[in-house]
Amino acid sequence: MPELTAFFDGGCPLCSKEIAHYRRLDRTDRIRWVDITHDAAALDAAGLDTETAMRRLHVQAAGGEMLTGVPAFVALWRRLPRYRLLARLVSGLRLTRPLDLVYARFADWRFKRRCGADGCVVDPTSTHG
Repeated sequence: MPELTAFFDGGCPLCSKEIAHYRRLDRTDRIRWVDITHDAAALDAAGLDTETAMRRLHVQAAGGEMLTGVPAFVALWRRLPRYRLLARLVSGLRLTRPLDLVYARFADWRFKRRCGADGCVVDPTSTHG
């Protein structure tokens, strides 16, 4: 059973490229990767709506704890080879909060570009991922 479930926007080219990289490193399947544009059932089960999930990276621990933003990235990095040191540095140097402020600005900009005034266009009835 995976230790984490990562909810990502598979319709975002940058997001998809980054997640594809992480997936290649996750050789022991410690993480369940859920493309939120295609799996409404997984979002519902996690208690997330599409808009909230589209705004930030969300990672849910096996025990149910939900992490967003940089804390979510750190949780992923702790489980990925070549990223464990980065996770320790970010946590140990107490950079999580400052980096999360920067990430929030980027994520808000990405959300506005991706979703615009009309909201995000996704196909949550499909079940890939």
